[in-house]
Amino acid sequence: MKKTCLIFLNALPVLVMIGFIPVVVNDYALTLIDILIIIAAFMVQRKRNDLLILGFGFIIMIISEAIFVSTKVETFDRKSLLGLMPLWLPFLWAYGFVAIKRSIEILG
Repeated sequence: MKKTCLIFLNALPVLVMIGFIPVVVNDYALTLIDILIIIAAFMVQRKRNDLLILGFGFIIMIISEAIFVSTKVETFDRKSLLGLMPLWLPFLWAYGFVAIKRSIEILG
């Protein structure tokens, strides 16, 4: 039960970021909110390699999403980043990578 609770707490910033998507229609404001949530989450807890995983997730997801959009696997109505995808999306994915890493560590 303790592991489940810890995993949920690590996923909470991601859930909050997702919750803001339909509420905040301005991509730049939503990106700022996501960045502030990430900063707050790191102020609460930062583990070894979290920033590396965050950066990796950010870059890898921009590349992946660009490929998905260019092959028409995905389409977005909000295209504030490179005319392809919402600006906030790589930030959300990047912190998702951190949450997944932390969850694996909890389970391990």
